[in-house]
Amino acid sequence: MIPSALPAPDPLACAVVLIAAMSLAGFAHTVWLRSRYCVPFRVPIDGGCQWRGARIFGDHKTFAGFIAIVPAAGAAFAVFGVMRASAPAWLDAGLWQLPPEQLFGLGCWAGFWFMAGELPNSFLKRRMGITPGSLPRAGAQRLLCLALDRLDSVLALLLALAMVVPMQWMTWLWVLALGPAMHLAFSALLFVSGVKARAA
Repeated sequence: MIPSALPAPDPLACAVVLIAAMSLAGFAHTVWLRSRYCVPFRVPIDGGCQWRGARIFGDHKTFAGFIAIVPAAGAAFAVFGVMRASAPAWLDAGLWQLPPEQLFGLGCWAGFWFMAGELPNSFLKRRMGITPGSLPRAGAQRLLCLALDRLDSVLALLLALAMVVPMQWMTWLWVLALGPAMHLAFSALLFVSGVKARAA
């Protein structure tokens, strides 16, 4: 159980910790998706079901991603918790004062909602007739999709964490300023490794 009087971490340090943890989880996610062991889990979350003539989420949203990134994010949070005593001061300042096992649970929670945050975006794209892995060629729809692709997971992660631990509003600003760049780099990594059809 998380203490009710838990202090909020330093905003910038917390943003750096969150981005570092999710980047590590993203790397593990990429390695997992490239392995043969994830193949049985590449089952679409929507089960192939349609709503109003279009898929709910599409083939790209599978259980394989959740299976990798949730425990990987938990492990990253927990490792940072173990390292805090001997790591630079900013790491301790950016973490909630919780034992590693609770940080593991917090990281799993963050990883789950980081992945789940993409689902409303996918649902919206299917309603717009946009096929998985593609973007509109130009116009407002393209700009909207690009913005959602950069912010959906980050916003979901921040909302999920704010539900269970204290966070300063400046942490949101730092993560929203730095997080999309991390998300873009992660997408580029997936593209280079052949997991995604486009880099952005």
